[in-house]
Amino acid sequence: MIKILIVEDERPIADLLDMSLTAAGYCCECLDNGVAAADAVEKQRYDLILLDVMLPGIDGFELMEFLAPLEIPVIFITARSALKDRIKGLKLGADDYIVKPFEIAELLARVETVLRRYHKTESRIVLDDVVVDTQSRVVTKAGAPISLTAKEYNLLLLFLQNKNIALFRETIYERVWENDYMGDSRTVDLHVQRLRKKLGWQERIAAVYKVGYRLEVKDS
Repeated sequence: MIKILIVEDERPIADLLDMSLTAAGYCCECLDNGVAAADAVEKQRYDLILLDVMLPGIDGFELMEFLAPLEIPVIFITARSALKDRIKGLKLGADDYIVKPFEIAELLARVETVLRRYHKTESRIVLDDVVVDTQSRVVTKAGAPISLTAKEYNLLLLFLQNKNIALFRETIYERVWENDYMGDSRTVDLHVQRLRKKLGWQERIAAVYKVGYRLEVKDS
């Protein structure tokens, strides 16, 4: 399982990141200061680090100088939005720089992009009797192959990467169709209906009133 270290001293934000990433299938550990994070990376290997800039002990920029030679992917998540700070973070070796406040769906997309760049994404995703092989793009249900269109497959991945998160139709359209949303929800609704039917997920993919859809997964 992909292991992510969250270095964030604001507890509500750390909890939100932990909850959202865990729901998406990642294993997370949270630390609230730079010194503890430096100690942690010396003891074990992480696949990705989400790093705040303003931290007690040593700040995120100082910690990034320590992390750079270790070749661990790093995404800064910070309230420091000035262009000079973003440039500094990226020049120090970070793979991305996200400014607070942020949308969870965008964060998860950026995490997935960075992990894919380092070939660290999970090659097999399982939910119920549905198995997705992300390398071959083959989907099976109870061992039998399911024929999905490219858009249906991308829609399925989007839901699996955002378990228990309500996704706006606008977000779904822009992520799956990679175009600006023009306000017509019929395309999204039609594809969701088809995906539900093919997977038998009429109850699992729930409609969220005036929002969009949510893939509901109970904690085990």
